[in-house]
Amino acid sequence: QLQASGGGSVQAGGSLRLSCESSIRMYSSSAMGWFRQAPGKEREFVATIRWGTGRTYYADSVKGRFTISRDQAENTVFLQMNSLKPEDTAVYYCVGDRAYSGSYSSSNEYAFWGQGTQVTVSS
Repeated sequence: QLQASGGGSVQAGGSLRLSCESSIRMYSSSAMGWFRQAPGKEREFVATIRWGTGRTYYADSVKGRFTISRDQAENTVFLQMNSLKPEDTAVYYCVGDRAYSGSYSSSNEYAFWGQGTQVTVSS
C-alpha cells in the first residue's frame, strides 16, 4: 500500500532522495511522513507533511538538512536528505494516515506503514 524507494549508500555530506507512493488515496485530512530505525535503537520520527495544507514538521535532528514534500496528483511523498551524517544511517519507513489527528511524532498516529528502505552513510 505504501511503496518506498530511493535508499542506498552515500558518504557523509552527500544527498539522497526517498520516494513513497501510496496506493491508498490521501485526502485533505491526511498526512504522510517518515520514521527511521537504526540498529539497536528505537524507531524515531523524522518528518511529516499534512496532505491538504502542505504544512511540514521535522525532528530537531534533521531540521535544515531534510525536506519533505508531496505530489498530490501522484499520491507520493518525498524526503530530500542533504548533508547526510553517519548517524542518519537507518531503515527509513514511509507512513500515512487518512485522518491525521495532530500527533505527528507518534508512531501510533499512522495506520499505514511501508516496507522500509535502507540508508547508509559512511564517514
